[in-house]
Amino acid sequence: MAGNTFGKIFRLTSFGESHGPGIGGVIDGCPPKLIIDIEFIQSELNKRKPGQSEFASPRIETDKIEFLSGIFEGQTTGAPIAFFISNNDTKSSDYNHLRDVFRPSHADFTYELKYGIRDYRGGGRSSARETITRVVAGAIAKLYLLQQGIDIIGFVSSIGHVQMKNVQQTLDRKSIEASSVRCPDAEISASMQSLISDVKADGDTLGGVISCIVTGMPVGLGEPVFDKFHADLGKAMLSINAVKGFEIGSGFEGCKQKGSEQNDQFVIVDNQIHTKTNNSGGVQGGITNGENVFFKVAFKPVATVMQKQQTVDKQGNEIEIEGKGRHDVCVVPRAVPIVEAMAALVTIDHFLRNRMYL
Repeated sequence: MAGNTFGKIFRLTSFGESHGPGIGGVIDGCPPKLIIDIEFIQSELNKRKPGQSEFASPRIETDKIEFLSGIFEGQTTGAPIAFFISNNDTKSSDYNHLRDVFRPSHADFTYELKYGIRDYRGGGRSSARETITRVVAGAIAKLYLLQQGIDIIGFVSSIGHVQMKNVQQTLDRKSIEASSVRCPDAEISASMQSLISDVKADGDTLGGVISCIVTGMPVGLGEPVFDKFHADLGKAMLSINAVKGFEIGSGFEGCKQKGSEQNDQFVIVDNQIHTKTNNSGGVQGGITNGENVFFKVAFKPVATVMQKQQTVDKQGNEIEIEGKGRHDVCVVPRAVPIVEAMAALVTIDHFLRNRMYL
């Protein structure tokens, strides 16, 4: 099975399954002498872990991180950073009825036909629990980027049909974390929570959109052909479980405008070149232009619903299936730290690549 490594210079390789002993990873290419804030890394993991609200899976995992190498006296050494997080609250029996069944809109069918074998307990490698490794690596990347003045803030801008009307590009984490669905607009947040509660009562699920802003970006990250900054960003986001869409800047809405309306005109502000608008989302020609990088990520509704659905089994029999076990009604709020982490991995990788030009 290939495709378990992300990045060119700052590289993350992940391993482990949802119902195995644990999940882990190896980070290669991290600069030495970076002070590692364990509490910060753990706080990032806590934002992702299950059981944090009535809308999330009630699976109880401490997700306590253990570093195995690459850190000495609280600093990175430049050597590979290996880490491990144990799985403690696995209830594999919840999945026994899925041994020979292909769940609708899950990876079961494609996974089994590709590899000829499938860990049906929570999806194995295709489980969203794998994203723990991304959050760890992303947290370390954030620590480095913050030293360069680069910050990343993600938030939930829509769930189902409920969405923020004005998505500001200036936000603070307090207003985001004050909401159980990580939406900074208190009124919209309440409507989202009400919608999730109604849908949960029906045994159904919801999707939504996460918006993300990267501030303090320098000019020059990214390449003009295959390694465009926003192309790598798009791949990173589309590699997250349940993601079905990515757009940067004005995105699809910008296609409705004329060129004269869409163009970001250059202006001088405080003796520096800026753009009057930011329809490009901070990237022009595949290279960052110094403005905020702004993008959106669309998540489909959680595939496991507590309702009866039609499917087939491995023998080709048409059967009826009903969701069981512990699952999120809406995974979007828990996905915010994952989106931020992947944005951090893309940014640090391009930042380190860009050193060759300095």
